[in-house]
Amino acid sequence: MTEEIITYEVLYDILRREKTRQELQKLDENFFNDISSYIIKKKSILDDLKSKSSIFAQKEIEKTEKELINIKRIIKDIYDKRESKVLQLALSASITNKMQDGYNLLPEEKINFDNLVKFLKISREDLLNKLMGEEKPKVIKSEQEGIKTVRILQPVPRFVGDDLNEYGPFDEEYIASLPIKVAELLIKNNKAEEI
Repeated sequence: MTEEIITYEVLYDILRREKTRQELQKLDENFFNDISSYIIKKKSILDDLKSKSSIFAQKEIEKTEKELINIKRIIKDIYDKRESKVLQLALSASITNKMQDGYNLLPEEKINFDNLVKFLKISREDLLNKLMGEEKPKVIKSEQEGIKTVRILQPVPRFVGDDLNEYGPFDEEYIASLPIKVAELLIKNNKAEEI
């Protein structure tokens, strides 16, 4: 995508392309910043409309609120679709040891991609080498401070942590790296165990 101004229609077209094409679509490297600016602008318009007290403004408020909800849904869908593709690319790169440029990764996605490839390679080499050598594999602990890795013992619905971030839903046996407070809450309620 070349310096395209973000609009509802542009976002919808990006989502359509991400859904219908296997490879990551080329986006402007400032895409996430542009989206953030777009949402801020829409919220500002909404706040301005809410400050007016006319019947016509109420209709515009409702229309803008619905549009903002739809915009956020589309952005989440774009992110989810691209995240899935990044995961597949990282998995492939970790298995084949072939790192290619031209994946159309945004700068923020590139950081995630590199970290995923590194983690998957280390995990794969350690686990596979131990299994091939008839040794018991070790569990790789998260290197991030403030994070605890847990195994989910029973299904957990989506919930909001004390940090106001959403977590879940988690299926039984899912392995999750969570903030310590969130992980400890799940452990305390017998929903998870620390790995």
